Amino acid sequence: MEKSLGVGWQDFSKNARILIITNLVYAFVLPVVDIFVASYIMRNSNDPSKVMLYQLAIYSGIPLTFLINGYLLNTVNIKRLFSLGMLLSGVSMVIMMSFEEISYLGLTIAGLIMGMSFGLYWSNRDYLVLTTTADRTRNFYYGLDTFCYTVTGVLVPIMVGWYLVNGESMAADIVNVRYHTVTVVVFIITVIASVIFHLGTYEKPKSEKFLYFKFHRVWKKMIQMSLLKGLAQGFIVTAPAMLMMTFFESEGALGTAQSIGALVAAFIMLLLGKYSKPKHRLTIFSVGLVCFFLASFFNGLLFSATGVILFMLFLLIARPVLDIAYFPMQLKLIDVVSKFEGRNEFSYILNHEFGLYVGRFVGAMTFLGLAYLGSTEIALRYALLIIGVLQLLSIPIAKQLLRQQKELEHEME
Repeated sequence: MEKSLGVGWQDFSKNARILIITNLVYAFVLPVVDIFVASYIMRNSNDPSKVMLYQLAIYSGIPLTFLINGYLLNTVNIKRLFSLGMLLSGVSMVIMMSFEEISYLGLTIAGLIMGMSFGLYWSNRDYLVLTTTADRTRNFYYGLDTFCYTVTGVLVPIMVGWYLVNGESMAADIVNVRYHTVTVVVFIITVIASVIFHLGTYEKPKSEKFLYFKFHRVWKKMIQMSLLKGLAQGFIVTAPAMLMMTFFESEGALGTAQSIGALVAAFIMLLLGKYSKPKHRLTIFSVGLVCFFLASFFNGLLFSATGVILFMLFLLIARPVLDIAYFPMQLKLIDVVSKFEGRNEFSYILNHEFGLYVGRFVGAMTFLGLAYLGSTEIALRYALLIIGVLQLLSIPIAKQLLRQQKELEHEME
């Protein structure tokens, strides 16, 4: 029976708590990767297509590493693989900053390594969350998670943004040296996160088959949702940086814009995660998708500094709200379908990632296609709007998924 006052920190196991603390520390790294690597490429090349190439390289490395990770889990401790994923994000930035010129080959190499980092981090993290939490605590888990990421998503861009532009000289060489300093700090943080994570004890998945191509019909609904989610991820990570550098031309303004409304949103996410129940997930998910649509709508309608601010405001709400609902729905379905089909849980995590990859690829190609056939301005203005409209299709799909999931649970009883 669910507690009327919601769940709390004491409801998590020791391993779940260590995982949360690890993710909190690593949360200071992700805004740098998400925003300032893209702005570094823009500053040194002034070419949005290079930003998208880097993003495509990342997204190509992720599913490949998910697959490799499945085999590595049979012989390598999951703690080492998870830690390696965090450390590689720092390694990728070091390689990126070492290039004298932002070349296509260099971007591809750095992007693939960053993709390997994300692949190892997210594939093992998804499994760790699945095995260390129960369905009733997952709303709160992702509420805490998004709270941490939203707060660091405010603080880190402000600190890093103003550090990059605050000085007597704004010469490219001076700013690039500051980027290098940020990279060193990022690497140190990944080491600290890795050390904390090793305080826990975690079991790896069973050594059994994990690569399948046919799944239950309800899981296919999840893959449809992953495709639509991937569409937005195709360039939503780099779109804010490209828009900000287009209209504000300053990493300082970029950092400040990220802070608008985010702290308020962070506390809303924390309360939402603590007091919401599994039955509220569809409603929360729908609100997140509407906010994403509004973000893309105002950007496309205004396409100005004001439009970018509104875009960032709604996006800062949409992303964590979607995460609070989407990931618990995914993990609950894995709980149910893996038992029904008698398969390794990791097989569903891997299959889900390939669904995301297809969506990311289509999303990125939508941007590149509009940029090639029209212009970068058209791509930045309308690609987001197209994807924002398509994302709304996830609402009826999620409704069907939850209904079919209940039917399957009754069938298993």
